[in-house]
Amino acid sequence: MSDDLIKPGTDNQPPGKYGEVGPRGGQVKNPHKATIDPGDRLPPTSEKGNKWKKK
Repeated sequence: MSDDLIKPGTDNQPPGKYGEVGPRGGQVKNPHKATIDPGDRLPPTSEKGNKWKKK
């Protein structure tokens, strides 16, 4: 499960939609969402330690 989690600021990820999850992949309250294009970098999350997961 943690293989799907991506740290904020990581670039060269597949384009698409990403959702913010907790450090171990759990749900967070009011998660941020991001849509990235090829070559974009994932934005910061709302809390330190949270990660991104591709939808």
